[in-house]
Amino acid sequence: METKVTSEPKSNGMTNGGAMIVDDDDDVLCPTDLSEMLAEGTKEAHDRAENCQLVKDFLRGRIKKELFKRGTAALYFVYSAMEEEFEKNREHPHIAPIYFPTELYRREALARDLEYFYGEDWESQISLSAATKPYVDRIHEVGDKDPVLLVGHSYTRYMGDLSGGQILKKVAQRALKLPVTGEGLNFYQFEDIHRHKGFKQLYRSRMNELELDTETKERIVDESNRAFGFNLMIFTEIEEIGKNIKEEVQDTGIGHSHAEIMEGGDINKCPYYAAKMAVSGNPTHACQLAMMLLRHPHCQVALAAILVAFTAWYLM
Repeated sequence: METKVTSEPKSNGMTNGGAMIVDDDDDVLCPTDLSEMLAEGTKEAHDRAENCQLVKDFLRGRIKKELFKRGTAALYFVYSAMEEEFEKNREHPHIAPIYFPTELYRREALARDLEYFYGEDWESQISLSAATKPYVDRIHEVGDKDPVLLVGHSYTRYMGDLSGGQILKKVAQRALKLPVTGEGLNFYQFEDIHRHKGFKQLYRSRMNELELDTETKERIVDESNRAFGFNLMIFTEIEEIGKNIKEEVQDTGIGHSHAEIMEGGDINKCPYYAAKMAVSGNPTHACQLAMMLLRHPHCQVALAAILVAFTAWYLM
């Protein structure tokens, strides 16, 4: 699928400054395209981040509200820094093509979520944590000294949010018993993006059209890996805080441990393994995964979240 930008109106209705998204079936991606280098070059970092205990518990629906609130606060500081630097550099030749404030910016959405959780005086109740500060400092540093590296930070956060956010929203909504009207979950709702897949195609196309040499592309990949590392630091910090919080975790019945759903110790019978193999294009495992979901209906939401996460690795 190739994403082209044209001024002619098309039926999907997605615009950015008058440009429309056009999907073309003859797209052939090149290994040297920045989007492909990022997808391949960040797989290991992505895997480490998504396999920490905090994320595993989240995907199983075992979430402490206090930790969710702290995570939301951390994201507020990260996105505030990132969007501040994007505004400063919005006319930079490597930032302007991927400047989508209306569609992507998360700061205001996170502010609404924090007001829901903490009340009107939420700003006085949150602070920059020890693990979040290096992340925020690094974003400001590259924004001031090397703005092209903001591309790596944008890719890590925004594309990840678009890839799995809706599933995570449903898990959190059910686990924390949040209103179905979306209060506390505005972060996951991209109101100005009506077709996530189409927008991600446009975004990847814009990245691939940036005039960058190989060395600069590699530095962007390195920066994206660094961003994954910062996120992992925040996860670890929140996980440690959680050990001292006695808040009861509501058992939502939407997830089971990996050991509980393994059948006879055979990895080929593991739904998580089948999910990973299915999204890699293996039809045998795709059928196997479907059968396992039918036998374990109580795991469907959690497994769907894992499937979305794995799909993001290969499609992002």
